[in-house]
Amino acid sequence: MGIRTVRPVTPGRRFVSLSTYEEITRERPEKNLLIPLKKKGGRNSYGRITSRFRGGGHKQAYRLVDFRRDKDDIPATVVSIEYDPIRTARIALLQYRDGEKRYILAPLDLRPGQTVLSSRQAQVEIAPGNAMPIKYIPSGTMVHNIEVHFERGGQLVRSAGASAQIMAKEGDYAHIRLPSGEVRAINIECKATVGQLGNIDHENISLGKAGRSRWLGRRPHNRGVSMNPVDHPHGGGEGKSGQGNPHPVTPWGLLTKGFKTRKRKPSDRYVIKRRG
Repeated sequence: MGIRTVRPVTPGRRFVSLSTYEEITRERPEKNLLIPLKKKGGRNSYGRITSRFRGGGHKQAYRLVDFRRDKDDIPATVVSIEYDPIRTARIALLQYRDGEKRYILAPLDLRPGQTVLSSRQAQVEIAPGNAMPIKYIPSGTMVHNIEVHFERGGQLVRSAGASAQIMAKEGDYAHIRLPSGEVRAINIECKATVGQLGNIDHENISLGKAGRSRWLGRRPHNRGVSMNPVDHPHGGGEGKSGQGNPHPVTPWGLLTKGFKTRKRKPSDRYVIKRRG
């Protein structure tokens, strides 16, 4: 879970930092829990680019991760902690007592050989990896993989090192402080998993060279001022000219640099405190 640097024998190795992968206990994934993953290059179902500067990257297979944690009241043993190429957090392979295997997001301090449990009917031990409705989790506990809608599966707090904190409970809702600082009301019948997610040093990793970004499927990102006027509102001009616009905008003319773009959403009524 630490970070290591390497000898600068080439320019690309001079600034690179790598994960030690010391928590990984198995290199080959569980074959039955893999499905093919086709590259989309930032394009939608019409073939139009909706996310710029995407494309290429190493071939990947999708790991079927159990976000619902709906195999209730059956103990599961942690078989291994594994690497997942499409997410920042590590994943843990569980084997349930009936023989079924599933992947879950691996919380901090979860080790092979430990037992985890999920339940909707009763409180289980407050230990990393155990999942239960929020009403059974004490206030102040750190949680992840939080359901927003009952039985839809965890949708919040799923990236490396992330955790949310249960602040208080009022009636049918709990106030949960998310990693962004936002405090949101979530129904106490929704499930959450106890603990902070592992791989907490992920945010400190330096890619070190442009090629490593390409391996991840990220293409070069060029500025608007380097484009022609037909391509961007900041484009054009002779030589190295500035954007010319006192109000910086996106390629489609929408104000940027702090302009709020969130539309009125039904979920706004559940936001107790906005993020900073």
